[in-house]
Amino acid sequence: MKIIIDARFTRTDHHDGISRYGASLIEATAKIAEVSMLISDQRQLKLLPDVPYTQINSPLSPREVFVARKINTLGADVVVCPMQTMGSWGRKYPLILTLHDLIYYEHPAPPGFLPAPVRLLWRLYHKAYWPQRFLLNRADVVATISTTTRSLMSRHRLTRRPVRIVGNAPQGARHVRDPAEGSDRSLVYMGSFMPYKNVETLIAGMAELDGYTLHLLSKISPARREELEFLVPPGRQVVFHNGVTDEAYDQLLLRATALVSLSRAEGYGLPLVEAMALGTPVIASDTPIFREVGADAVRYVPAESAAQFAAAVREFDDNDVWANASRRTVQRAADFSWAESARQLVSAAQEARSLHEAG
Repeated sequence: MKIIIDARFTRTDHHDGISRYGASLIEATAKIAEVSMLISDQRQLKLLPDVPYTQINSPLSPREVFVARKINTLGADVVVCPMQTMGSWGRKYPLILTLHDLIYYEHPAPPGFLPAPVRLLWRLYHKAYWPQRFLLNRADVVATISTTTRSLMSRHRLTRRPVRIVGNAPQGARHVRDPAEGSDRSLVYMGSFMPYKNVETLIAGMAELDGYTLHLLSKISPARREELEFLVPPGRQVVFHNGVTDEAYDQLLLRATALVSLSRAEGYGLPLVEAMALGTPVIASDTPIFREVGADAVRYVPAESAAQFAAAVREFDDNDVWANASRRTVQRAADFSWAESARQLVSAAQEARSLHEAG
């Protein structure tokens, strides 16, 4: 079975969540099936595995409406898109579209890198569910990354198509820390600085964490950084890295007391899995998706409670408590793998082809 995976959402400089998901899924699936990919920019190749590819238009181009005409000529048994926006008019192939989460219905601010007209359409799109239903019902099978999102899709009746899980996972071949070595009283946050991420409460909690350093890793605008720096309690250490490499990210996690996130809402929470895979404990807000990802391996606290966040960190001052949490995170992370995600995708692709042939 020839599977074509749409890699046009891959970044050209560094991965974001969608970019890494697509690239990792391509690499894993290529080990068990015939896979090729679609790109829109040659620079994407440096972040993608070495598999055959076809270069076509950008997914943001007006030509996307007619992209199926080009894909029809490529001989795919199934086409998979890691988003739900792929053009499908006139398609002759089975199609899997992906919906990662519904977070932007609750928090509709669009990603800042999108062009202004696209940001406007983004806001309008998330004011009602019918556009989402229209997009998803064009597929033969819909994929999503969590049972939490699948349940929300069912609640809002977003599609008549079968919905299958094709999970997210951490990077492979990563070093796992020795719990006996302990940590360096540092906390790591990996994520954006949008308001719903609730970084303000992390910073407020530092007032009760003398001797700890909070590392904020992601890129941040000068204006947003100024807002957050103003909130740092006197005498406390908060470091704004403004972006780090994958290697630097791992090194910070391998020394940290915990990865922390008090997000009020989340699509998945991949940083939790990435930290657990290295043996770094996690403290997170008590949300359904974090519960799904972390199970009993994560310390959960109310999103708005700086005091309970600080108390959870202080529990790790006990070396035995920290070491036990470290070992449990590794056990939990073993439940996530790209090999399993690839098997899930191939199964969904077989189902999509059968449904398409049945007409």
